[in-house]
Amino acid sequence: MKHIIIGSDHAAYEKKEEVKKILTSLNIEINDVGTSSSEHSVDYPDIAQQVAGEISRGTFRRGILLCGSGIGISIAANKFPSVRAALCYSKEAAKLSRAHNDANILVLPGRLPLEDDVEDILKAWLETDFEEGRHARRIEKIKTIEKMF
Repeated sequence: MKHIIIGSDHAAYEKKEEVKKILTSLNIEINDVGTSSSEHSVDYPDIAQQVAGEISRGTFRRGILLCGSGIGISIAANKFPSVRAALCYSKEAAKLSRAHNDANILVLPGRLPLEDDVEDILKAWLETDFEEGRHARRIEKIKTIEKMF
């Protein structure tokens, strides 16, 4: 994992900048699709479309999205085929999102408290591999559902 696409709305801009510093310290290359300030309102579906679209097309293997609560941007991102965006407030949730769900987008809230330090959540998500086994069967079922629509 050496290259991540990241984006946030205005409500999570400060948290996104914090995440970028941590990723840089871990020698991860970042493609930031915005926003570039907390001053001007942007719509989270537009940011989700940029990040999730690139994940869906296979341009990037993993991405990170942030909005005020993390909820809206998660909903928008998960509309894209092959995207499994997981809103994680703790390192345990981050681990499980990777191990059991093969989450390819980590979603973080910009305005709500986290149970664990953001660096611990990021590291857990980045370092955890997909367990496959019974979980792979479930991911295949998700893919089947996507094809139905």
